[in-house]
Amino acid sequence: MPLLSFRLLPAAALGLAGFCLTSSAADPVDTSAWTREQDHANMVQQLGITELRRGPNGRPEPGDPHAANYDEAIANPYPDLPPLLTLDNGRPVTNAAQWWVERRPEIVEAFESEIVGRVPAQVPAVTWAVVETGAAQAQLGGVRVVAQKLLGRVDNSAFPAIAVNIEMTVVTPADAPGPVPLLMMFTWRDPGLPTPPDPEADPKAGWRNGHAPSREQLIASGWGYATINPASIQADNGAGLTKGIIGLTNLGQPRQPDDWGALRAWAWGAARGLDYLETYAPVDAQRVGIEGVSRYGKAALVTLAFEPRFAIGLIGSAGEGGTSLYRRHFGEAVENLTGSGQYHWMAGNFLKYGTAASSFGSLNADDLPIDAHSLIALCAPRPTFISYGIPEQGDALWLDQRGSYRATVAAGAVFRLLGVKDLGDTTDYRVANHPAVNSGMLNGALAWRQHDGGHEDQSNMTHFIAWANRFLDHVPPARQ
Repeated sequence: MPLLSFRLLPAAALGLAGFCLTSSAADPVDTSAWTREQDHANMVQQLGITELRRGPNGRPEPGDPHAANYDEAIANPYPDLPPLLTLDNGRPVTNAAQWWVERRPEIVEAFESEIVGRVPAQVPAVTWAVVETGAAQAQLGGVRVVAQKLLGRVDNSAFPAIAVNIEMTVVTPADAPGPVPLLMMFTWRDPGLPTPPDPEADPKAGWRNGHAPSREQLIASGWGYATINPASIQADNGAGLTKGIIGLTNLGQPRQPDDWGALRAWAWGAARGLDYLETYAPVDAQRVGIEGVSRYGKAALVTLAFEPRFAIGLIGSAGEGGTSLYRRHFGEAVENLTGSGQYHWMAGNFLKYGTAASSFGSLNADDLPIDAHSLIALCAPRPTFISYGIPEQGDALWLDQRGSYRATVAAGAVFRLLGVKDLGDTTDYRVANHPAVNSGMLNGALAWRQHDGGHEDQSNMTHFIAWANRFLDHVPPARQ
C-alpha cells in the first residue's frame, strides 16, 4: 500500500521570507527563535526536495487512508536486506580481519552519511564536576550506596551564546569489595539521589509488572548504575538543532545534510559520561553497559554500535530507527522519521528516503544502503540484548516486534563470524518469527526476550542482569 505524499510549504509560508535558508560563514542565519518547521524546511531546501511522502498514522480514525499497516500479507515489499558479509565491490567477507578492516568501515560510512550523521572532527572538551553527593546513610532496596550527581560542562568559549551541561548521576554499592560493573541508562526523568531508609515508605514503590525498579535490581546484584539526561546534551526536537551540542559545534547555524542528529549526539554524550567513569575508582570501566527504551533504546543501540568502550547493551523497544527494519511496511515507517516530527533524530540526508519528488528523483526504504540489522551488527561481538514488551500492555504493535526480531536474526551472521554465539535461530530471517512471550533466547552474545509488560525494559532487567553476569564474569553478592 503506497504512502501518500504531501507537498512542502514555500519558505514564506513558514515565516522564512527575508533571509536565505541555507547558511554560510559569510551569510549567517539568525536561528535564535527557529521552529522545527523552519529547520526542517531549511534541510529539505538544501537537499533539493520538493515533495515528501506522508507517514502512516498509528492512531487513525475509522476510514483513515493514512492508517498504518498491520497486515503481514503486505508487510514485506522489500524482503531482501542488504548483505552484511559482502563488500561494496561484491567480494565476500570470509573472516574477522576482513570485517574489521574492510566491511565494518563501509557500514559505518553508510550510517554516518545517510542515517545518523557524523560527529564533527573537533568537538569541545567536557569537564566533569561533582555538584552533589548522596547522604552518608543512603540506601537503595536495602543496600547501602554511594551516590554523586555530576555536571559535564562543555567548553563553549567558541560560541558563548550556547551552554551545554550534561547531567549525570552515578550510584554504586557502598560495601562492594572492588570496582563494580555499571549500567548507564538514558532517561529524562531525574530519579534523584538515594536517601536514608524511610520506615513509612512503600517498599514496592516503583515496582512494575511484579518487578522492582531497575536501579534496585542492579544495586542488589552488585552493579552500579548511572542515569544520563539526553535533553541536557541535545533537545529532543527539531527547533533544538541549532542549540545543544549540535548547535554549539555549528556555532548556532543550521546543519549540513550529513551532520549528526540527536541520536548520535546523545551517544556522544554517553561516551563523555564513560570518560568520567574511567576516572572513578568504584566503577570497573571495562564492564560498563548502555541502556535505553523507545527513542532512548535507539540511542543506546547507536551508542553501542559507535563507541567500542561500552562492553554490553540492553536495547529496549527501539522500533523504527533502532532495531526495526526500515524495509518492512508495518507500523511506523521511514516516512514518519522524515517528516517534521522526528527528523531531528537522524542526519539530514535521511530525509531523501521519504522523498516523492526532488532534484534527484524519488527514493524509498529499499534505496537505503543498510538497514537495522546492520546497526545491530556494528555492536558485535559485544553482548547485545534486544528487549520488547507486548502490545496488550502498551508496547505498541507500531514498534514492529516481529520486524525487530528478523533484524536480530539477520545480524547474527556477523556475531558468528567474530566467534561468538548469536540467537541460535537458523530460520531464514525473511520468515523468522520471534519466540513466545517470556521465552527468551538468552544463550548467546546476541539475545532477545519479549516480556509480558509494556513500553519498558524493567520487566526484563532480572533476565538481562543474569545474562550479562555470564559475559562480564560478575558474581552477585550473597544475599542475607
